[in-house]
Order: sequence, then structure tokens, then C-alpha cells
Amino acid sequence: MPTFDIVSEVDKQEVRNAVEQVNKEVSARFDFKGSDARVEQADYQLTIFADDEFKLEQVLDILRIKLTKRNVDVRCLDKNPIDKISGNKVKQLVIIKTGIEVGLAKRIIKNIKDSKLKVQASIQGEVVRVVGAKKDVLQDVIQLVKKSIDSFPLQFHNFRD
Repeated sequence: MPTFDIVSEVDKQEVRNAVEQVNKEVSARFDFKGSDARVEQADYQLTIFADDEFKLEQVLDILRIKLTKRNVDVRCLDKNPIDKISGNKVKQLVIIKTGIEVGLAKRIIKNIKDSKLKVQASIQGEVVRVVGAKKDVLQDVIQLVKKSIDSFPLQFHNFRD
């Protein structure tokens, strides 16, 4: 039986490279001269530090650009509220979401079942596995999911016959 998995993954090394590029650019830019603007990474959590909210937004824009150039979808970024540290200094925690949450997985399965395609879809941890009798039907499911879910980055892996 042909199968494939619907997943949401982010390459940690590409994120690390983008963070290093952001820090390098911020340290070299004239408008950040003498400021404490930087991005720190701990696994899939990024902490952005800046002197004020305007500079924080600028660092976040640079981060988005660098991630996009490295083929990391910025829709997986989940920004927390801005925290004041001391004086005017601020920080913001940005979490990179990986894996498909249960609510989104249920929505994907509901869309597949509503389409009346002859496939079976099941949740397996942070992955949605789709099993069908024919490869063509599975390709139709991929197109359906791409059209119906555009708010979150999804990839299709392990396509097997």
C-alpha cells in the first residue's frame, strides 16, 4: 500500500546559520552602533535582545530575511510578548514550531475525509500518515492539503509504494 507522511520540520543548522548571520550584520550596521542588539539561540527558542522596541523589530526583520534566504519558512515563528529588562532594554522570545499540533492534525484529517478520496489518514505523534490504494490518489491528497492548509508550513515525506 502506498503511503506518505505529512510533517512540519525545520532544519536546526539552517536556523543556527541564520542567527549567526543576523548577529554579524547587526554588529556591522551603523544604526546599531553601540547597542546591545543580538539574537541568542537555545535549541528551537530564539531570544532577541535590543535597546528599544523599534530596534527589536528591526532585528526581527533581519532574522526573517536571513531565515527566508536559508529556506526556513517564517510561518513557523511564534512570537511571545515583548518583555522589558531594565530601563529601555527589551527582549522577545521567539519559538520555532516544529511538528504538527493535534488541532491542526485533526483539521488535516477532516479535510481529507471530507474530500471523499479513498485514503486512510491517522495521527502518529507529530506526523499525519496517509495510506491509499493508488499513488495518484495520494498525489491528489497532497494537492488538497497544500490548498487547504496555508497558515502553517507542511512537508510531505516518506512517499512509498
